[in-house]
Amino acid sequence: MDDEANLDWLPAQKKRLAEFNVEQCVDIHCHLLPGLDDGPADMSQAVALGQALAEDGVTTVVTTPHQLGRYDRLNSAELINQRIAELASVLEAEQVPLKLLPGGDIRIDERLTKLLDNGDIISLANAGAHLLLELPHELLVDPLSSIEMLVNRGLQPIITHPERHLYLAGRDELLQRWVDAGAVIQLTAGSLLGDFGRRAHHQAWQILQLGLASLVATDAHDVVRRPPRLTRVLSVLTDEVGASRSRILCIDNPLLVLRGSSIAHPQTIIADA
Repeated sequence: MDDEANLDWLPAQKKRLAEFNVEQCVDIHCHLLPGLDDGPADMSQAVALGQALAEDGVTTVVTTPHQLGRYDRLNSAELINQRIAELASVLEAEQVPLKLLPGGDIRIDERLTKLLDNGDIISLANAGAHLLLELPHELLVDPLSSIEMLVNRGLQPIITHPERHLYLAGRDELLQRWVDAGAVIQLTAGSLLGDFGRRAHHQAWQILQLGLASLVATDAHDVVRRPPRLTRVLSVLTDEVGASRSRILCIDNPLLVLRGSSIAHPQTIIADA
């Protein structure tokens, strides 16, 4: 399923592509691969999630199983690519039109330099330009030195869902410091819709209103508890911050990740008047 020209898009996908005049609608953060982490437990659940993503208008998924943290050394690049090939074959047989690309949801780790050198962790879409960096859930580990290291290596770090970390609530100066160092911030679609509770909802909008967020992704894990919510969040963002900024967050910047192009500092984004 490497050639999207051969895929027969669903109506929701066709509508999304036509609405934004793009060839792909990309989700850069999604736990779609079966049996690797806290996403789908088996192939049938992965197919169901793939179908939900397609029906939500997504055409291209960067599959990002957890790497490091409690999944340390479990999800190698080789295993991720193998599981992508297996799932892509089943999706094709089930007529679920979805393009799959490799990536990883990488827990911040002091060994990042060595792991990068060894090819143990995967850049998004294997484009060599961006890494998803996940912070611990329980306590703050300042990623500033890792951000600086990655930037010096020509990689743009993407800090995932900071709105969902209790220890970051009200500490927007930290996020500003990371963005100033060259990172970009990714919010979860569900956070902007209230799926992760009142605090995460408030913090997501605060980050957005401060001009610190550059990307929105589904971070979908299943079809019930953490489903893809891109269509809904596009609508809400358009109402709240305007069509131009909504497009940048959900369509244009994810496409830059796919192409391996740097994402501009979010404060250069001009919201609709």
